[in-house]
Amino acid sequence: MNRTGVYQFVKFGLVGISNTLIAYATYSLCVYIGFHYLIANALGFFISVLNAYYWSDRFVFKKGEGESRNAVWALVKTYIAYGSTGLLLASILLYLYVDRLHFSEYIAQLFVLVVTIPLNFIINKFWSFKTKKVNEED
Repeated sequence: MNRTGVYQFVKFGLVGISNTLIAYATYSLCVYIGFHYLIANALGFFISVLNAYYWSDRFVFKKGEGESRNAVWALVKTYIAYGSTGLLLASILLYLYVDRLHFSEYIAQLFVLVVTIPLNFIINKFWSFKTKKVNEED
């Protein structure tokens, strides 16, 4: 990975920390005011991915001069990326690590993060936030 890629990965990590805090705060607040925990989790996910999209678009994977991307399509792809890695893949891996390999739930989550964070970065960099030259066709 070149220097730009390393900086992007660090920025992606910072955005990820804010996503985690937002998801947890939203979840906790919703549970506190009486929402069912699954609805609270879904709202936390929805709001944290909006945060991820906003900061990824403006801070991590900024468009260069003469580049463009479809904002709505990038948002949809961001939800797909986080849904597939952050929800689906993470759940499958947690099940395997905890129920099949008998890892501690706390240690298992660390192994999951080692897989999902880089994968999510790659998906977002090369798919969700891919740019094209302004004069290219779709």
